[in-house]
Amino acid sequence: MLRILSVLFFIIGSVISAQAETIRVKLETTMGDIHIDLYADKAPITVTNFLRYIDGGHFNNGAFYRVVRMNNQEQNNIKIEVIQGGRSGNSDIGLFEPIILERTSMTGIKHEDGTISMARGGPDTASSEFFICVNAQPSLDFGGMRNADSQGFAAFGKVTSGMDVVRAIQNVKTDTPIGALEYTSGQSVLEPVMFTSFIRE
Repeated sequence: MLRILSVLFFIIGSVISAQAETIRVKLETTMGDIHIDLYADKAPITVTNFLRYIDGGHFNNGAFYRVVRMNNQEQNNIKIEVIQGGRSGNSDIGLFEPIILERTSMTGIKHEDGTISMARGGPDTASSEFFICVNAQPSLDFGGMRNADSQGFAAFGKVTSGMDVVRAIQNVKTDTPIGALEYTSGQSVLEPVMFTSFIRE
């Protein structure tokens, strides 16, 4: 079933690609607007899936709920800088079936400053949750060491306007860990930054 869905995503993605290589979307948050280009020609499966959530209004009442900066990841050997959000707060849970991982080695989209990419647990588990890079994050590319599987994450677009908002979100207050540190300890936003609208432009 998953294989059939993946093929369907590819076909739909190819149609989108033929119509427009870049699809522009706007994310309005309680801290400001973020404009993003989605690269349908390079990452058709991921973009097709993401647009299902946007077009269906499934990101309504979503939020940025996790931020990772250099001073709140003592427990992580490989440091990154991102803000993470979505609709569910769980990287492996979404309304639709998870999608095949479009690796950066195939798409050519690297995790640079402003890159938007899919959050995930294991490979081929991404659904609705995503993150935006703050500064270049090569450890998130295919072959990078952030995850033990070295498969990287599915980058599929880039912020074109609003990185000031992204950086402001990255610096909001987060929880103070108590006791043993877990993978995301100290990275949960105390007052999540809510999505007020997520639409195509």
